[in-house]
Amino acid sequence: VTFGTMAARGAIRDVARALAIPYARADAIAKLVPMELNITLDKALTMSAELRAAAEEDPQIAELIDMARKVEGMPRHASRHAAGVVITEQPVMNYVPLAKNDEAVVTQYTMTTLEELGLLKMDFLGLRTLTVIRDAERMVQRTNPDFAIDRISTEDPAIYQMLSAGQTEGVFQFESSGMRGVLMQLGPESLEDLIAVISLYRPGPMDSIPRYIQNRHNPSLVTYLHPSLEPILKVTYGCMVYQEQIMQIFRSLAGYTLGRADIVRRAMSKKMERERHIFVHGLTDEHGSVIVEGCLKRGVDEKSAMAIVSEMESFASYAFNKPHAASYAYVSYQTAFLKCHYPREFMAALLTSVLDNTTKVAEYMAECQRLGIAVLPPSVNESGSGFTVSGNAIQFGLLASRNIGRSFVDALIAERQTRPFASFYDFCDRMYGKELNRRALESLVKCGALDGLGANRRQMFVSMDTILDDLDSARRRNLEGQLNLFGMADGGDGARANEPELPDVPEYPMPELLAMEKEMTGMYLSGHPMAAYQAVSDAIHAAHIGVILACAHNSPDHTPDTTYRDGEVVTVLAIVQTVRTKITKNNQTMAFVTLEDLYGSIEMLVFPRILEQYASYLQEGAVLELRARISLREEEDAKLLCESVAPAPDTDVAKLGKNVARPAENRPARPAAPAASARSAKHGLYLRIPDFDCDAFVRAKRVMAIFDGNTPVYVRCTATGKLSMASRGLWVMLNEPMLGELRRLLGAENVAVVE
Repeated sequence: VTFGTMAARGAIRDVARALAIPYARADAIAKLVPMELNITLDKALTMSAELRAAAEEDPQIAELIDMARKVEGMPRHASRHAAGVVITEQPVMNYVPLAKNDEAVVTQYTMTTLEELGLLKMDFLGLRTLTVIRDAERMVQRTNPDFAIDRISTEDPAIYQMLSAGQTEGVFQFESSGMRGVLMQLGPESLEDLIAVISLYRPGPMDSIPRYIQNRHNPSLVTYLHPSLEPILKVTYGCMVYQEQIMQIFRSLAGYTLGRADIVRRAMSKKMERERHIFVHGLTDEHGSVIVEGCLKRGVDEKSAMAIVSEMESFASYAFNKPHAASYAYVSYQTAFLKCHYPREFMAALLTSVLDNTTKVAEYMAECQRLGIAVLPPSVNESGSGFTVSGNAIQFGLLASRNIGRSFVDALIAERQTRPFASFYDFCDRMYGKELNRRALESLVKCGALDGLGANRRQMFVSMDTILDDLDSARRRNLEGQLNLFGMADGGDGARANEPELPDVPEYPMPELLAMEKEMTGMYLSGHPMAAYQAVSDAIHAAHIGVILACAHNSPDHTPDTTYRDGEVVTVLAIVQTVRTKITKNNQTMAFVTLEDLYGSIEMLVFPRILEQYASYLQEGAVLELRARISLREEEDAKLLCESVAPAPDTDVAKLGKNVARPAENRPARPAAPAASARSAKHGLYLRIPDFDCDAFVRAKRVMAIFDGNTPVYVRCTATGKLSMASRGLWVMLNEPMLGELRRLLGAENVAVVE
């Protein structure tokens, strides 16, 4: 069992609920607490001037914070450790008291108490990624029987080039924009680099990332607080990264035993004053025997020793042990290997793993499009239960559609192995009685799984009830010993010679077909209404909904993306899926709007004043350009708060003119810099491009968006001959990884830096 305790923000919200303080007000106060691990309200009051001012100016807030301080740190609830298993020689009840947590039997002691009692606790992690790797491996083995993921080389340059280019969608541990940025700056060349990145990208060690990258590219800059640290920290370019390094420093510099070093390493964040003195000066027992020699007796001066222990203390409690990081890095490398060399098999396995998450399916389908892999609509003659490889494409899985069960799909696959389904009637006749009902048939028609059977969807819909009724009548007659006339003759292709003709009616319009697919699968299959706006979205720097959703703090084991912050204003280009209105307590009307782009869907709240101004635009099916504020509340999905609405720009990027370089409103605000001074100094990054909507420049902008900075960017368009300064949203932080990628995309002769 684990005991969830009252953290600073949670204490404020819970106490506010007891004091009947409105949630919105309590939430605003809670968000004034800095986002820092293990922060307390006392520390927050010293760090946040806004929180301190709110408490001083409002007696109610002062009472709220004072009461929250009293409950802070107290047990809030009992929960089950996600992966912890206690292993004992005798029944566990012989050692510790037990309890029921839902249907699971758990210990009443926490994991730390169990360890102190000497019991063995093991963590068994279940990773969805391992299933993805196994499924992809099996698909590869269909064409390459000798392939084994455990025998791949970890020194494949193509893998590290792909990671260095930031092409990490679907790669374990490296999907977030923050991780992509680190990889692109670092340019990993070995598994050791990946192990270090996974270990560094955590609170505490994260502060060492710029230094690690700088030293990695410039080994001459590596320095050590003391020469004795070199053999320990050389592998990580002078940075403390792993728990083992902390233990080794205690042992080598101060003479700690391995056991004592491990105990101190685990307690680094608590009561370090006494241990700091021992590390420097040593420790003897009551008889004068030396327990720890200390740094001074081992030739390390006091100033260096104090600096070393301070650096260790700053992050040791968050550091990974290297075997843990190495295991994660190897799994990451395996997924990267599959994506690089077997992209179809990998993406099919990845899509299958997220069948119940339409947002992730949409994101990975967009990645398939980037990789040039077609995702074919479902087909009763081709599709499996999950996504499968079909030639050079990926076939949509039947289980991704609503109202389709696994047993029905298994029966369908078994039936078609005898011979493919030849027509709509043939399918209905052969699957009737095998869990086929009207709902399942309707779903198959709507998602397009029956499109290859010689009839359009309207024909199938119109005749569906008649065919099912006829089959039902025929089955009843057969039970009474009569023959089914339609079953007496069979054409050579498997179709019934005398099957009924379907009515001659035209197909539904494309918008209706797309709406059907969206209803059944949660996404568009035959096309996407937003596909035509992709170039425009890039040109106006529209935020991707999938990335916004990834920034939510709604799962205790999920490390959120940090691309966007709570309260940040973004531009979104999306289609309106649904509009739902509600009357507020003030008898005003507000709206809840579901928006979708190529990367996911999100709810947007439109408050009365904004709705009154823009209601005419908010129609289902409308494609809109919106400015909205991001709302990230803990334990909730991300939402948007609408600020303004406009019709979508023209899909022809060339017609946008100056709007191509308009400010990237979805990026964090930067300190203002006068354009005139930037022009007069002529310092900056200079790019030469054929035109603003060329594919290379669109990709270059994506690269530059990762490296936000204060260096101006100038773009010369050869089509017009004009040199113009790019918007403030494209200014960059100069570094070699970024420049190398720009030279690759645009050509080395078209990229220049003026100091």
